[in-house]
Amino acid sequence: MGLFGRVAIAASGLLLALFSAVHLAGLAVAWWDPPGFERYAAALHHASWLPVVEVALVLPLLLHPVQALARTLANRVARGGGGPPRSRRGEGVEPLAALAGRLMPWSGGLLLLFLLVHLAQLRLRRPANGAELAALQEVLAQPLWFALYAAAGVALALHLFHGQESAFRSLGLLHPRQSLAIRWVGRGLAVILGAGFALLLFILRGGAPA
Repeated sequence: MGLFGRVAIAASGLLLALFSAVHLAGLAVAWWDPPGFERYAAALHHASWLPVVEVALVLPLLLHPVQALARTLANRVARGGGGPPRSRRGEGVEPLAALAGRLMPWSGGLLLLFLLVHLAQLRLRRPANGAELAALQEVLAQPLWFALYAAAGVALALHLFHGQESAFRSLGLLHPRQSLAIRWVGRGLAVILGAGFALLLFILRGGAPA
């Protein structure tokens, strides 16, 4: 894959990771202050700058999966149709990192499916003011959707566990002096984001109306 493709995947992936962190911070308010969450959601949805941000997010949302698919296919052709290379790293969490790398296409596909479902459920049919949390809890009360949302949290952790290091390498920012710090900070954030979303889902589902 050429330079544009590598940079496009890396930059769009990091932007989407930042968006995920901001989204988790906003959703976390629903845990300890449901009325505050409703006020936050109402203010956000009526903000004049929100359409600009949403349009700006469309580019990385489209660019990332398209370029990632192109890279996956190019790598498969380069390997003669074989599967992803097996890592020989075998200490600590390195086997998990290797597994996360092999599962990148699958975790990315699951995240894309989740995003489409989530947008259809709670963005295209936006709840009324004051009903945002109730609408989310209604979705989570359904086992199929709860399973998809929870699986997406796991997929996010795995995708970022490998993806953040790959992104910094593609951008030329992974130098020997700071590579270890970037790797472990990135992995820690991946676990925090994935586990944070999954934990909040369990908490919010527990408060769902019968």
